[in-house]
Amino acid sequence: MVGTSTTPIPKKTLLAGAIGNVLEWYDFALYGYFTPVLATLFFPSEQPSVSLLSAFGVFAIGFLARPLGALLFGHWGDTVGRRSALAWSVILMAIPTFCVGLLPTYETIGMAAPLALTFFRFLQGLSVGGEFTGSVTFLVEHAAPSQRGYIGSWAGFSAQVGALLGSGVGALVASSLTHEALHQWGWRIPFLLGSVIALVGWYLRTRIPESPAFERVRRSGTLSASPIREVLTSQRVAVAKVIGLVLLHGVGFYLLYVYLTTYLLTVTSVSLGPVLTINTACMTLLAVLIPLMGRLSDKIGQKPLLVIGAAGLAVASYPLFTWLTSDHLPNILAAQVLLTVLMSCYLGPFFAVVVELFPTPLRYTGLSTGYNIASALFGGTAPLMATFLIDWSSNTLAPSLYLTLCAIISLSVVLTLRGDARRGPPRSANRHHA
Repeated sequence: MVGTSTTPIPKKTLLAGAIGNVLEWYDFALYGYFTPVLATLFFPSEQPSVSLLSAFGVFAIGFLARPLGALLFGHWGDTVGRRSALAWSVILMAIPTFCVGLLPTYETIGMAAPLALTFFRFLQGLSVGGEFTGSVTFLVEHAAPSQRGYIGSWAGFSAQVGALLGSGVGALVASSLTHEALHQWGWRIPFLLGSVIALVGWYLRTRIPESPAFERVRRSGTLSASPIREVLTSQRVAVAKVIGLVLLHGVGFYLLYVYLTTYLLTVTSVSLGPVLTINTACMTLLAVLIPLMGRLSDKIGQKPLLVIGAAGLAVASYPLFTWLTSDHLPNILAAQVLLTVLMSCYLGPFFAVVVELFPTPLRYTGLSTGYNIASALFGGTAPLMATFLIDWSSNTLAPSLYLTLCAIISLSVVLTLRGDARRGPPRSANRHHA
């Protein structure tokens, strides 16, 4: 068993676990939303595709840092405590985000500008490497057995709200300012706001109780002295499964809600304002649907919803991308709504499933390692891969084929999961489960 609480999770604990995630993902996602602006300011080139590839390359750098963050915060969370690791991961995000908001552009300081941007992006990735999976672990370990799907989905919900907040602020700034004002100073506002409000997450997280499961393991004296070594030796199958499951989660999210703004600006004649507005509306829908699907998974099981989401995306991605490229706003909106419904089926039960793959003493490290390896290899590189595939194949629908492939691979992993996934593995399956 996961070793969760048998009582409903306090609202204050749920809020604190979620709000830090909101603020972290607001900061982290801003770069993706403002890539078209950052590309021209930090990577000027006579060929727009070269600027975009350079900007998305730095976006991917943040993901390459995430496995290191996973090891750092995973060890911290499994040996010192979940609460402490989560509190300081927020601070590590606030500092580089503030610096990005003040960073001079290429026109002012030359090559030092993209190099500094790359460094700050690396620090952001280091923070997120420990934040998201830590919050997932923390929330599920606080949840009653009958609520794991629902409570776990709050990690996805809060990340979605954070990314949505970034999209909403981006849409507001882009719609309120002229093109010149946006490029001169307007793009800095969302970054500076995010770094300030991140302090709220730190304040709340230092005032919540530790995970009950972690406390039981600590009191019993069975904390792992070397969780990284134990994960790499005894949890390799679980890590591999997490990587396979995260493949669709990472690629799907970053293609459909981060890269898609740049994609539509590139292959259609729709302007940035309407594109960000549609994106914000669909991310709002996803934020609403994720906890609903999480609650549904507590009643019917997690595996059926995972199958529906993965299989649906495998079948529907290509035809729905033909709607996205139709240059017709109603078709674009309909396509993104349908893709969002399928993603919610997958993401609702996803978080409880991946937590339950690991024993309590190794859970933070194991989940963080598998999740962030997959995110670094596939999630963060999704915009770069999509841009490359279009440039290489001259086919504007190439990203849909990539999404289809990822859905098929993740579906094959889902089919290996236990049929009673919502209850987790039996206590006897692993002596570490508390």
